[in-house]
Amino acid sequence: MFRNKSAIGWTITVVGLSMSAFHLYIAWFGPPDALTLRAVHLGFALVLAFLMLPLTRRGQADSPGLPEFLLIAVSVVVCGYLVVEQDYVVSRMVYVDALRPIDWVFSITTVLLVIEATRRAVGWTLPLTAVVFLLYGLTIGGADLRQLTEQMYLGVEGIFGIPLYVSATYVMLFILFGALVERTGTGQLFMDFAMSLTGHTAGGPAKVSCITSGMFGTVSGSAVANVMTTGTFSIPLMKRIGYKPAFAGAVEAVASTGGQIMPPIMGATAFIMAEFLGVSYLKVAAFALLPAVLYYVAVFMTVHFEAKRTGMHGLPRSELPSLGKVLKERGHLFLPLIIIVAVLLSGRSAPFAALCGIASVIPTALLRKSTRQYVHLENIVTALEVGARNTVTVALSCACAGIVIGVIFLTGLGLEFTDLVLTAAGNHMLIALILTMIAGILLGMGMPTAPAYIMQTALLVPALVKLGVLQEAAHMFVFYFAILSAITPPVALAVYAANGISRANLWDSSIAALRLGATGYIIPFMFVFGPSLLFIGTVTEVIQTAFTAIVGVVCLAAGLSGYLLHRTANWQRVVLMVSALVLIKPGLTTDIIGFALIAATVVSQLMTTRNLRERKTG
Repeated sequence: MFRNKSAIGWTITVVGLSMSAFHLYIAWFGPPDALTLRAVHLGFALVLAFLMLPLTRRGQADSPGLPEFLLIAVSVVVCGYLVVEQDYVVSRMVYVDALRPIDWVFSITTVLLVIEATRRAVGWTLPLTAVVFLLYGLTIGGADLRQLTEQMYLGVEGIFGIPLYVSATYVMLFILFGALVERTGTGQLFMDFAMSLTGHTAGGPAKVSCITSGMFGTVSGSAVANVMTTGTFSIPLMKRIGYKPAFAGAVEAVASTGGQIMPPIMGATAFIMAEFLGVSYLKVAAFALLPAVLYYVAVFMTVHFEAKRTGMHGLPRSELPSLGKVLKERGHLFLPLIIIVAVLLSGRSAPFAALCGIASVIPTALLRKSTRQYVHLENIVTALEVGARNTVTVALSCACAGIVIGVIFLTGLGLEFTDLVLTAAGNHMLIALILTMIAGILLGMGMPTAPAYIMQTALLVPALVKLGVLQEAAHMFVFYFAILSAITPPVALAVYAANGISRANLWDSSIAALRLGATGYIIPFMFVFGPSLLFIGTVTEVIQTAFTAIVGVVCLAAGLSGYLLHRTANWQRVVLMVSALVLIKPGLTTDIIGFALIAATVVSQLMTTRNLRERKTG
């Protein structure tokens, strides 16, 4: 692989390795001052973006031309200026001291560079949003160009705000960890482990997709990357046993999307949430645990009921790996994940936990002959380069979202938006939640989860908190809908990615994804009205709420699929869905009603089964 690299390929490798080395160094020895760290992080991201994403194609491979090299040079200068002139930037009084002419030029240039690089990395949606907010700030918002200049560039409340800080300190390390574990065979472990557990059961490959995507997604933190990694294997298997292409693609898209809410690692957004809430990352993982379990129980049971209803079988055991053999040959690869969790539980910081995880990957792979083959220089270098490449999208999204956040705080738009939501909702919490859900999905369409969540935090969370929603529940609420936009038409990126593999009709896949992910749209309402699902409350409340919620999502899956013990009548489907919604709402009265409805449905199904048997024997 190294021999076939072009000069540009080697340049990207060197820059990627330098970026990874820099972040590993500061993780061990401690970061420099805040602005320097963020400026260097953004500088690396800009350089890599312009190297990897040229404006025009030249021949068979994309390669940067003169415009890109000029943009790279300017990126180095504007980010390097903040490092060289650190004392000046830190000591000056914001909005009081006069700006140097070079400050004006570099600030405007940096904004343009971030917008253009983000456009190349993630498309038009986020950059256009930033432009709209800048125009709002300069016109209706009442901010002048000087204020925006200082806010965006010469401080840590614009481009170099909290989102970019989280990208530089937390996210980069966990992405490096994910790249290393992937290159040492952990992805194959996840697949074989899931295949050995559920591959032989009804609809086995779909269940394998649920398990594998959940496990892989918590490491990758990207729905689309998850689909393209696990879907290439699981979707053809699902089609092989009889699932329709649209349903197979939908299963993979929905299962992959949930990886961002599945502890222990989750995605980049979880670290940003921890910073916004002022709590440890472990606390955020605890908030996410039960809702994530509910999400995957719902998807798993939906594919199970669908398989039962259509008479599908699993794969022959002869084609499946043995669980004992899988654990013997590759089970040790779970160790780095266990180390990260253990370090977090010990009370150490998330960056330190990631560093420990990274340090453990190579020694762990060396423990067994079956994985020792992955430990060689080329593989390690590739992992460090891929980790840096994968960070570019997150870093640029966070920087571009910082432009939006800077305008919101400078103009006071957040307070105005809060009043607007409260007025539109008439101070009714349920209406406010529904409006927030719609706004969250719209803001998240075609946009990475992190910037979508960041904007919702500034615009929507204050309104929910003002209505009495717990701050933790409010943040988790908008977090969920930022994620679910990946499977919500018309811009359902995860469904698009899965469709590229399944070759199904896009609309059919989107409808199937909505049905499979239906519970995901209800879960956020559950933990707003029942915060015990976030482990907020007594042990008894948490256990009771978790149990009834799990039963509720199973009933919802049965109702949507039209199968429980056997095919359901139309009235039974309605009763199951009603019982699910009743159980989802916390409270003794609703629980009694829900279980009574379930009991009536089960008794009815048992009686139907007995009558059929009597007819056959008669």
